[in-house]
Amino acid sequence: MNYVPGDLRDQLAHVGYDVVQAGMVCGSGGNLSARIPDEDACWVTASGAWLDRLSRSSFAPVRIADGSPANLGTGGVPVPRLTPTSELALHLALYRARPDVNAIVHLHPQTALLLDALGEHIRIVTTDHAYYLTRVSTVPFRLPGSVEVAALTAAMAADGTNCLVLSQHGCVVMADSVELAHKRARNLEEAARLTYRALTLGRLDSLREVPEEFLDRLAGTEPVTV
Repeated sequence: MNYVPGDLRDQLAHVGYDVVQAGMVCGSGGNLSARIPDEDACWVTASGAWLDRLSRSSFAPVRIADGSPANLGTGGVPVPRLTPTSELALHLALYRARPDVNAIVHLHPQTALLLDALGEHIRIVTTDHAYYLTRVSTVPFRLPGSVEVAALTAAMAADGTNCLVLSQHGCVVMADSVELAHKRARNLEEAARLTYRALTLGRLDSLREVPEEFLDRLAGTEPVTV
């Protein structure tokens, strides 16, 4: 294994530190979660947590079914109570809609949001982008933290879409592991940066996206190397 081993909270903390260091987001610009194995519960970042300063004590355990605190301490003793992120409804709605999803990364990435504000969609330029993202959908603006944005995003992810831009708000990526969600978040912002560079060069109309042949192979059963 070449990723952070062990506790899911350590893996999520690694994601938070990396995306801030990479200049994708500022401070507390997003929230993270992971489904806890063999539990109807997830770890989710506490309200206002700085993404590059996360530790195990930065995560609240929450029941997916109803959003109530989950008692996961030794011998049934509750862990310290934290107020979960204001986007808790978004994470829970996605876990309920997608039983295959074990990790969710919600960020406020600068380039992806700039493109959205300019009315441009993110282009799938490289084979890596195609492999990790497949497609990127845009969720129309709804108030952050609202039941409406949670329900609409979950409905749009129900068909298997793993990467969505929440208009003028952020992005959400999903995967069956924290590592894969991390890779998708990184590739989404890279695709956004390449799209923006082409836009600033005045060459966006001539920017070639990944050939349909490669996308067809991804959709099929033939192994693909990237």
